[in-house]
Amino acid sequence: MDAHEEWIIRGGNVVLEDEVAKMDIAIRDGKIAEIKDRISGMSASKIVEADGQIVMAGVVDMHVHLNEPNFGHWEGFETGSAALAAGGCTAYADMPLNGNPPTVTLDALRHKERLAQGRSAVDYALWGGLVPGRMDQLRALADAGVIAFKAFMSNPGGEGEGRFREVRADELREGMRRIAGLGGLLALHAESDEMTSRLTAEALAAGRTDAAAYALTRPVEAELEAVASALALAEETGCPLHFVHISSPEAVDLIQDAKQRGLDVTLETCPHYLTLSEEDMIRIGPAAKCAPPLRSAFLIEGMWERLKAGAIDFIASDHSPCPEAMKAVTEGDGFFGAWGGIAGAQSTLLLMLEEGWIKRGIPLPQLSKLLSERPAGRFGLGRRKGKIQVGMDADLVLIQPSSPHVLRREDLLQRHRHSPYIGRIFSCSVAATYCRGRLVYTSEGGIVSPGAGRRLTPLKPHTAGRSGEVVAP
Repeated sequence: MDAHEEWIIRGGNVVLEDEVAKMDIAIRDGKIAEIKDRISGMSASKIVEADGQIVMAGVVDMHVHLNEPNFGHWEGFETGSAALAAGGCTAYADMPLNGNPPTVTLDALRHKERLAQGRSAVDYALWGGLVPGRMDQLRALADAGVIAFKAFMSNPGGEGEGRFREVRADELREGMRRIAGLGGLLALHAESDEMTSRLTAEALAAGRTDAAAYALTRPVEAELEAVASALALAEETGCPLHFVHISSPEAVDLIQDAKQRGLDVTLETCPHYLTLSEEDMIRIGPAAKCAPPLRSAFLIEGMWERLKAGAIDFIASDHSPCPEAMKAVTEGDGFFGAWGGIAGAQSTLLLMLEEGWIKRGIPLPQLSKLLSERPAGRFGLGRRKGKIQVGMDADLVLIQPSSPHVLRREDLLQRHRHSPYIGRIFSCSVAATYCRGRLVYTSEGGIVSPGAGRRLTPLKPHTAGRSGEVVAP
């Protein structure tokens, strides 16, 4: 289906801003042209019957690792975007690591732009990085349209010359000062490097290399210490801040308190911090290893309580893939030697429908805000992406609500087919995904429009609650 055709989705249960209503949607030139109880269809080139299906805004996943350049054998734009499209995602942002060189210079950004062009199934944005020794590149990256900047407060892993590195407190302060001056936004991996390094050394010295010991080396206290430190620097510098993959309700509360004091700060959590426990990590093994680690069932319920109360801004996958051999428990290093990162690009929407809507009764409009509207708005994409509204891009996902199935390894479209969600039963399935009115994925045909995605860049400064503009060159 060509994006410039005029066509109609008929009779779907459309998830709007505050309600779900049986409606028709007319799409013209890749945008939503009408939303009505009934549209005649006289001039439509095609009518897609969606009776009984749910029609949601496509997921906007702002935390994805596709690892190009030079680490496309972990995951590249073609396979990673295919998995995202199969999961109902229509726009994503690629993090500045683990590619080499990382996206911390203008040259590296241009290199990644060339690699991405014509290879992504859905629309995409590119992050820039804040690392030691590259402060002079921040303005050039901002001018070239990175969606925001990312920094680590603890060791991000990876070895070799030129790899992405964490920032010390003085470097973080200076980076935040400069990013604030650019009208930019900084996202942080917030764990105390001093605490995690010390506890890791103590565990290894005691001969503990099992999964439970790994969880003990990255406690909630490490997250809280880093979050508190970063919030103090944000208050000092005026830098808009976003916390990635927050894993504990206590950290959510700290950030909420900062919001109440007037700080421009948001947070995301990930499906794995809402659906997988520390016990699951021990049972499943390294496929469920991540940092921060999975938490207790008690803390998971605390996260759901805060999500339902509106204290969590949005959901992102943190899809962090690697070759399956890197997920092996190694002799000597044990669980500690396995690569940390959960491959979940294809499962975000279905997990949130299963655990949020079906099991906990969270309304679909609220879930859509968490998955689409709020991430789009926070990162300057909100005037075209993230909700079903006339004038917006026709980024839509059709969901079959009564389609129970077990996730199988062969269902995954990512490069390496490992995931902690294999074997999980889902009640819903993704029937089709449309990006700017173009059909990119169907459950029967797989990816049908490879390489149709365009790069997105923000036009306006990032301010919590304010949507920006987007261009798609």
